[in-house]
Amino acid sequence: MARTPLTHLISGPHTDVELTERELPNVVQSTMLSSFSHMDFTWAVHAYDYVYKHCGSDPTGGSGVGPPPRSFHTPRPHRKDSRISLSLPKMLRYCLLALALVGCVFSEGEGEERARLLAAKRVHNLYLVEGRDIVVQYSVHNVGQAAAINVQLTDAGFSSEDFDIAGGQLQVKFDRIAPNANVSHTVVVQPKKYGYFNFTAAEISYQPSEDSAEIQIGYTSEPGEGGIIAFRDYDRKFSPHVFDWFIFALLMIPALLVPFVMWYNINSKYTPVTRAKKGKKSD
Repeated sequence: MARTPLTHLISGPHTDVELTERELPNVVQSTMLSSFSHMDFTWAVHAYDYVYKHCGSDPTGGSGVGPPPRSFHTPRPHRKDSRISLSLPKMLRYCLLALALVGCVFSEGEGEERARLLAAKRVHNLYLVEGRDIVVQYSVHNVGQAAAINVQLTDAGFSSEDFDIAGGQLQVKFDRIAPNANVSHTVVVQPKKYGYFNFTAAEISYQPSEDSAEIQIGYTSEPGEGGIIAFRDYDRKFSPHVFDWFIFALLMIPALLVPFVMWYNINSKYTPVTRAKKGKKSD
């Protein structure tokens, strides 16, 4: 009768396992590990080395002939890494460290009143057309606890090679923006050529408080890439085409006038004859 290799991995009291081993006639190997629990199976880091690798091999090295050892105790190998035992404590320490850093940042921010500006850049046009006006609006909101001083907004994204300035200025300055207040600025530009254009962010600089000499630099939101349509394509699709309709009407006049003239001549020629015949019959 063939012997079946069997591996027992014991982490606690092993009375039941020993009783089961005595009842089995073909036990080849019995291995006891001092600390191997359900958590090791859950993480499955060393389960193959300690369990599954021995289930398909014969520790006697032969064909299974001969008396098998009743107890084959192997010492637990030393783990070179401690990923299972230290992963959770390390994660806990990292979380505590992150919370401490966040607390320090908030404590420093609460102790000093500073201005904090949020700026947005938006393009209001639904279609961007070559040679037509494009309305760009800048909105600046002060969400801080102090007034922003010497606020300067600069947009270097519209070069003179690609755009004409039809209205407004690309560089504007606000002396003061109060807390919880907002200001807006509008610029009208006209693209000189069609194609894809990347609308980049504008730069904003300010002093965070009246007593601070520090210059805070920030940027607005970025509208991104937009396609500028050629004027001829836009005109072909959205123009009322008044001149085209006028030419069409002129061309349709001969086609309508000639049949009408022919019908009128025939009608005027035969209508008096029928009336005369009716007069004779009545007499």
